[in-house]
Amino acid sequence: MLASRFALRRRVWLASAVRAAKNRGVARDVQSRNGKVSREIERKFLLKQLPPNLRHFHSRTIEQGYLSVKTDGTQIRLRKSGRRHSLTIKRGRGLSRQEIEIDLTRDQFEELWPATAGCRLTKTRYDVPFGKHTIEIDVYRGRNEGLVVAEVEFRDERECRLFQPPEWFAAEVSGKSRYSNVRLARE
Repeated sequence: MLASRFALRRRVWLASAVRAAKNRGVARDVQSRNGKVSREIERKFLLKQLPPNLRHFHSRTIEQGYLSVKTDGTQIRLRKSGRRHSLTIKRGRGLSRQEIEIDLTRDQFEELWPATAGCRLTKTRYDVPFGKHTIEIDVYRGRNEGLVVAEVEFRDERECRLFQPPEWFAAEVSGKSRYSNVRLARE
């Protein structure tokens, strides 16, 4: 009985989330406690070395799992970061993607989390100030142990193009599927 209630709730929740992600007209009007639909513009890099004093910067453990991944680039992700729980819908591919983030209660998160089994990852994220940007350094755990990437988000595409990475960055891997969180969560 409990399992069937969970399955029904999950189907209803996912159906409404997928509808919102697929319907651009509706997606433009979606509001969450964090704000409205936004555009995520980011670049991702490997590192030659870690920045000095990495352990002194703010960090947090992130657990995330995927409820749905479509071939058109649409993803529905659950994330726990500290005491914050969220469901995020991302659409598109490349450096600039549509993103809708919805805060969840702990109970809502725990209700949905089992549906991500087999498609999860864990990482420690460090926030490193760099000029007017914050570099997010992700140190992966578990089966992705040893992988470290840096992500930088931008306000607009011009700022993204003009960004000059620090000398401790290595190759840019933006858009390379090998380094996408979805792929890392599945392997």
